[in-house]
Amino acid sequence: MDQIYLSIIIPAFRSATVLEKNLPELLSWMKNQSFVTEIIIVNDGSNDSGATHQVAQNFNCNYIELAQNRGKGAAVRAGMKTAKGRFRIFTDADIPFECSVLNKFVRYLAEKEFDLVVGDRGLIESDYFSRISGQRRFGSGFFTFLVGRFVTTGFSDTQCGLKGFRADVADDLFGVGRINGFAFDVELIYIALKRNYDIKKLPVQLRSQDGGSVSVLRHGWRMVLDLFLIKWNHVKGYYKKK
Repeated sequence: MDQIYLSIIIPAFRSATVLEKNLPELLSWMKNQSFVTEIIIVNDGSNDSGATHQVAQNFNCNYIELAQNRGKGAAVRAGMKTAKGRFRIFTDADIPFECSVLNKFVRYLAEKEFDLVVGDRGLIESDYFSRISGQRRFGSGFFTFLVGRFVTTGFSDTQCGLKGFRADVADDLFGVGRINGFAFDVELIYIALKRNYDIKKLPVQLRSQDGGSVSVLRHGWRMVLDLFLIKWNHVKGYYKKK
């Protein structure tokens, strides 16, 4: 069997219908690549009577199931620890961005030797915020302000659902990560900056909005608390290299 070059991790929570609709877009992109790719779907305790597992089987994807709902961070972490690819990317179940950007992700990781490549919805070449609701823009903007003020100064978009890593960098970051909720992205960037990893930001083009989004009211307070927890974890030495 050929060695896996790229692993794509997709966390899923009650996302069987969304996956069934949007996975063909990703699979179509994969067929046009010269390298071997694996998709790992991580069911974050959906308890959906096997619907997510069935979709994974139908599309020949690897499948992991968490016993209970633990959060997007925990799901992505589980997928990264299982991945076998030389490079590893995670994205959302609705494949929200145009897949053509994945070629750029791989090129910047493989040829230009960046440690991380992250989508940045705020770059001038990106097409994102003009196509989403005012509530989502407000929530994203407010959280970005807090993150930039207290955690990752100068980093404009930690929450874009598309990030790529070299395998050794993924092993390092996900090996020490502790945040299970949506703020896990901030934790990743925070640790990467402390490690002085080279990070490349790339513009993204919105393709789909089928997936569930972060609710300012429902998730916002937990995400803010997690920002302070990230700082506490650093002070306690939990992010030291293993």
